[in-house]
Amino acid sequence: MDAIVVIGSDVQKRTCLKSILEFIDVENVCLADPETWQNSGVSPEALSTCILSAADLNRRPALLDEIKDWAPQAAILLLQDDKLRTKSHQSIPPQILGQIEFPVKYKDLTGALQQAQIYRESQNAERAPHSPELFRSLVGNSRPIQQVLKLINQVADSDATVLILGDSGTGKEVVARNIHYHSSRCNKAFVPVNCGAIPSELLESELFGHEKGAFTGAISARQGRFEMADGGTLFLDEIGDMGMQMQVKLLRVLQEKTFERVGSNKTIHANVRIIAATHRNLEKAIETGDFREDLYYRLNVFPIDMPPLRARAEDIPLLIKEIILRLQHEKRGTVSLTQSAILALCQHPWPGNVRELANVIERLMIIHPYGVVDMRDLPEKYQVESGELHEKIFPEQNMINVDQFEVPRLPRSGIDLKEHLTNLECNLIRQALDDAEGVVAHAANKLHLRRTTLVEKLRKYGIQRADEVT
Repeated sequence: MDAIVVIGSDVQKRTCLKSILEFIDVENVCLADPETWQNSGVSPEALSTCILSAADLNRRPALLDEIKDWAPQAAILLLQDDKLRTKSHQSIPPQILGQIEFPVKYKDLTGALQQAQIYRESQNAERAPHSPELFRSLVGNSRPIQQVLKLINQVADSDATVLILGDSGTGKEVVARNIHYHSSRCNKAFVPVNCGAIPSELLESELFGHEKGAFTGAISARQGRFEMADGGTLFLDEIGDMGMQMQVKLLRVLQEKTFERVGSNKTIHANVRIIAATHRNLEKAIETGDFREDLYYRLNVFPIDMPPLRARAEDIPLLIKEIILRLQHEKRGTVSLTQSAILALCQHPWPGNVRELANVIERLMIIHPYGVVDMRDLPEKYQVESGELHEKIFPEQNMINVDQFEVPRLPRSGIDLKEHLTNLECNLIRQALDDAEGVVAHAANKLHLRRTTLVEKLRKYGIQRADEVT
């Protein structure tokens, strides 16, 4: 069982902290002296959080390295006596995750413990087996994304050409990788090409390859992307930016399933599944003469429209969770967002779509490593007035309650509604008490209840009052 060890030479202070921790239902708290802390009875694997006295760390700086060497996964918090704070400890060592000031305040203590929990979860995620589904899954319960998933399942196991349409940053390549991953070609290569990033004079060689001496600089023969993708999938991203000359050559490959390298007469069979994507309106490009109509119909066998993020705002909490998990697996740290922060992000129009959301989460992870981010911690452009948090999250829907983001869809097997509502009420009461720093009267105001009614509910559900912890 995970344990918290409080290390300090001040017996009275560490005993007081243990009593406070037990009062707020923290289990398995052990006390230890700085000289004999390894004899606390807690194994290195079980040590989840270490609360270390700042005064003892000042006296023996090597103590910090000893703890990290003994239990590398442990989160270390510093117990700092505000009255005895010294200038020598203005620079906090990087191994210290957070601080707790003594006398202890309930909100600060629970915040530090939550930060430590996030850190431990990230450590566990880093040690967990890597799941390829983490990078190939499309996240969301909204109707638009469910429609995309349905289309992927329908087309994946065929060889039909797919055209993915959608704004930049919506995840068109994610859709393409999903189609490949769920197809019979999944054991072969998935080869992406950004047609808009390669100059038109080089794109032919990039796609079809070239022979030695085919042009200036061709010092050796080279395979093209079609050959690299043999038996697999070729993803032509931003195909709307392809020049007219290359469009003719691509159309021939799609029609005849053959091609030649630049500078060669040898015909090569193209056993490749084509998936194309663009953010442009190809029908308008046809009208203006920028895209061939016959190529459009060759590509548009099975179209999939990827919705912009603003059209699926209810998916944002799930996307945030998936992005954080992905960054954890990449060992970039982690972060946690409060409900008000998530609600604020749900109201942003997201012109950069999922790519913009991922960038924001990564930025928060750098600024607040292993921390808890509230709405006021977000970059200014993503903040909203607190009074507007519950209004107009989705343009075509009524007010959305905060907890709808946390409630999963009704399972097919059904649900015990009474038990679920009881758990939901308990969670809301605990959140209100946390926000009110344990003051029951303030928590009752947040919940629009009378104080006596809230006291009755606390007794009914066995929730301990924390307003005495100061």
